[in-house]
Amino acid sequence: MARREDRAFYVHPLSVVRADRGWTQQNLVDVVARRLGNAGNGRQKAWRWEHRGVTPDRPSQLALAAELGVPPERVRQEPWPCWLPDGDPVRTDFGWTQPGSISALEDAVEHGMRDRRGFMKLTGAALVGLAEEWLRIEPSELAAAVRGGQVTHAFVDRLEDGVPRLRFLEAERGGLRARQLISAELGMVVEVLDSSSYTTEIGKRLFALAGELSRMAGWACFDAGLHAAAQRYWTAALHVAHAAGDRTMGANVLKSMSLQCYDAANHREALALARSAYEGAGQTTPRARAMFALREARAHAALGDPAACERLLGEAEHAISKSGPADEDPPWLGYFDGAEFWAQVGTCYLDLSRARHRSEHSAKAEAHLERTLQSLPRTKIRDRATYVTRRATAQAQLGELDHACHLLTEAIPLIQQAPSRRNTQHLLTARASLPLNKRDRRVRELDEQLTELELAS
Repeated sequence: MARREDRAFYVHPLSVVRADRGWTQQNLVDVVARRLGNAGNGRQKAWRWEHRGVTPDRPSQLALAAELGVPPERVRQEPWPCWLPDGDPVRTDFGWTQPGSISALEDAVEHGMRDRRGFMKLTGAALVGLAEEWLRIEPSELAAAVRGGQVTHAFVDRLEDGVPRLRFLEAERGGLRARQLISAELGMVVEVLDSSSYTTEIGKRLFALAGELSRMAGWACFDAGLHAAAQRYWTAALHVAHAAGDRTMGANVLKSMSLQCYDAANHREALALARSAYEGAGQTTPRARAMFALREARAHAALGDPAACERLLGEAEHAISKSGPADEDPPWLGYFDGAEFWAQVGTCYLDLSRARHRSEHSAKAEAHLERTLQSLPRTKIRDRATYVTRRATAQAQLGELDHACHLLTEAIPLIQQAPSRRNTQHLLTARASLPLNKRDRRVRELDEQLTELELAS
C-alpha cells in the first residue's frame, strides 16, 4: 500500500495552485465568481479545467490571475495554463562539465522526490533545445577530483552490482514503489562524486552509474505519473551521460523523454527528441540502433507519416538482424528482446491506423502484438499489461469489440500486480475509445473494475 504522501498527485497546474492555497474546487469557483461579481457555478467547472483540458474564458483567467497576483500582461502573453504559478521550474541551465553535471544531479535528488506534478514542465523550444545542445557538445576529458577518500574500482563494482536489482524491482513492483530506493542509491553516488577523490577512469564509471540511476529514477517517476519529477531526473541524466562521455546513454535518456512527449500527444517534440537520440547515439551496437530507430518510427507514425515510419522500421529490422550476443550491449538494453522489438513495430502500425484509418495497419498491429504476447516472458507483468491494452485497441479498430473488452478485462489484474499509473491511464483511454455506452452488457463489469482500479491508483 502506497503511503498517503505518495498519493498527493497533481494532475494539472491548477491542482498545484489549489494545494498551495488550501482551496477545494468549489473554493476556486467561488473566488473567480467573487472577482467577476456573479453568483458562480458548481465545482464541476473547476473539475473540467483540471481533468478534461477545458480552457477557462479570458475573464475567468484574468479574475484568477488577480487573486493570485499574476500580472494581466502575463495572462495575455502566455497560454493557459502556462501562466499559473505551479511550483519551481525544471532547470536546464547546468554547464556541460563535471561540476555542472554534479549540480544537475544534486538538483534532481533534492527536488525530484518532492515533486508531485503529474504534468510536463519542459515543453516546446526549451525541451527540444536541450536535446539539440546535447547533440552539438563534445565531451571534455574528465579531470580527477581530489576532495576526500580515494574511490577504488572494487567500491564502484559493489555500487554497480546493485543496479540490476533496482531494475528488477522497478519493473516488478512499479515506479511509485521503487523510485524512493532508486533516488536514495543515486543520492549516495552523488555524494561520492562530490566529496571523494578518484582517477579519471573511475570518475567515468561513477558518472555513468549516476547517469543510469538518474535515468531509472526518471523512468520510475514517469511510470508513476509524476512527469515534472521525471524531467528533473532526465535532465540531470543527460548532463551526466555527457560528463561520462557516453553518447549512447545520453541517447537513451532522450529516447525516454521522447516517449513522455509521445504519451502527452506532443508528437512533434517527441520526433525532435527521438531524432536527436538516433543521430547522436554515436558508435553503438546494432540492437541499440534498432531501438533508437523504432522510437523515431513511432513519432512519425503518431504524426501520420507512413513513408518515414516504414523507412525507419526497415532500418530497425536491418539493424536487429546484425545484432550479436546480448553481452555486447549496454546493460540497460537487456529489456529490448524480440518481444519488445515486435511490440514497438506493432505500436507503430497501431498509430498509423489511428492517423490514417486504414484496416491493413490495424491488421498488422494485431499480428505483431499477438506475436509479442506469445513470446513475452511471464515475469514481465507490467509489459504484458501494456501490450494487452494495445492489442485491445487493435481489436477494437478491427471491429472485434467482444475481444477488445475481454483483453481490457485481462489487463486489470496485471496492473494490480505491477501498479503503474501510466498503464492505468492507457487502459482508461482504450476503454473510452470503444464505441460502447455504459449500458452495454459487454462493458458494465469492465467499467466497474476500471473505477476500482482508478480509485486505487
